[in-house]
Amino acid sequence: MNQARHRVSQFFLYLGAELTREDEALAASILPSGLLTLFHRQSVGEQKHSLKVTRWLAQRMPHEAELLQAALLHDAGKSVAPINLMERVEAVLVRWLLPGLYARWAGAPPRGWRKPFVTAVNHPVWGADLAAQAGASTRVVSLIRRHQELTFKVVTEEDRLLALLQQAEKQP
Repeated sequence: MNQARHRVSQFFLYLGAELTREDEALAASILPSGLLTLFHRQSVGEQKHSLKVTRWLAQRMPHEAELLQAALLHDAGKSVAPINLMERVEAVLVRWLLPGLYARWAGAPPRGWRKPFVTAVNHPVWGADLAAQAGASTRVVSLIRRHQELTFKVVTEEDRLLALLQQAEKQP
């Protein structure tokens, strides 16, 4: 039930997304110019979502600069093969209802009707590569690459930060 509530709130966040001066100022205060350019490549909906995640983390971990950078850029890979809001809904529903088909469809090139599934699965790797090219630290790149990992043990400091990033993403 929490997952459904989260997805509905996320839908409405994307639907009416607009950046404010405060949003722009927050992103600029966290990201160096090369990474800020990458942040702006994201859709406004992705930017708003990333800012929400970042604000939640900043309240708890204000001095974790790499975590906050990763939060702002964790979905930047979606800019490689952008999908619209209805395609996002489609990908979420198929993943939930037909996980086997979802996994198979995600293995295709990112075009046509399969693009939402390909983007959903591959955006962490794409985003990590873009962040590395834009000058992100190794830890930021790794957090972006790993942000959708489902199972891992919290052994290292990076694992702890990843767990926090994933927790922040689940907040309403």
